[in-house]
Amino acid sequence: MVGAVKVISGTAHPELARDICKCLGTDLCRTTVVRFSNENLLVQIDENVREADVFVIQPSCPPVSDGIIELLMTIDALKHASAGRITAVLPYFPYARSDKKDRPRVSITARLMADLLQTAGADRILTMNLHSPQVQGFFRIPADQLQAAPILCDYLRESRDLRNYVLVAGDVGESKDVGHYAARLDLPIAIVDKRRYGDDEAPRAVNLIGDVKGKVALIVDDEVASGGTLVEAARFVLEHGAVAVEACVVHAVLSGKAIERIEASPIRQLVVTDTIPLPAAKRIAKIQVRSVARLFADAIRAIHDGSSVSRLFR
Repeated sequence: MVGAVKVISGTAHPELARDICKCLGTDLCRTTVVRFSNENLLVQIDENVREADVFVIQPSCPPVSDGIIELLMTIDALKHASAGRITAVLPYFPYARSDKKDRPRVSITARLMADLLQTAGADRILTMNLHSPQVQGFFRIPADQLQAAPILCDYLRESRDLRNYVLVAGDVGESKDVGHYAARLDLPIAIVDKRRYGDDEAPRAVNLIGDVKGKVALIVDDEVASGGTLVEAARFVLEHGAVAVEACVVHAVLSGKAIERIEASPIRQLVVTDTIPLPAAKRIAKIQVRSVARLFADAIRAIHDGSSVSRLFR
């Protein structure tokens, strides 16, 4: 049996870590992170963690590479401090899109991340809404993947009348995930047939499967990065007769000119979670943030107690 729960926050998203601790009724474990003039890092655990059940919270967000190294160093420090069990909590998993060899001589980097976490000393992984389900199979240690659908669907159901809504998958690959929302909300589905040419972040919608005419289109996706897919899908469904467009996304990466694109787009509201920190400059009126802190706290409690995590998927 492992000892008491200890929650450690990396520097990526301390606000989420504090909210998780509030739900758990505990305090963050004290740590020190120092960046030297040569850009090397030092991570020190400032409390006794011997035989403790430690959860390290560090989502992937800018600066991504620094965050990964900091996480690996924290896990290594805990291992050598005789922590009883170490769980890496990655609300947004790094390099999740690099899940296959889709061109010659490239790294399957999501698998590399899984290997690095295990090599550093992680005993298990807790994450949310992986870009591709096969990423979970890259781990040779226990890996739990939470789903944000219950949180987002509860908000959608409580905040609006959904009788004239249709769920829209931004591309064919997202259609299966949209099915989870459709089952919970009892709504029809439409799919945008999108093609991407090269790495220019400029997808092209070429066809629409399903009917959106006269309905409010609610675009669902696992993440929004540059905003290109989301805005193109919004434009496309309006051209096909939708009366309004809203969007619901788990991971608000919002890189590059995403905020400007969304602000100028016809999307009237974008609902996201706080798996990634959203700076004040990106908190525009169109964006509504829902917290995943309680769900992660419940998962941490279940892992520590040895009770079922799968009940949280329902």
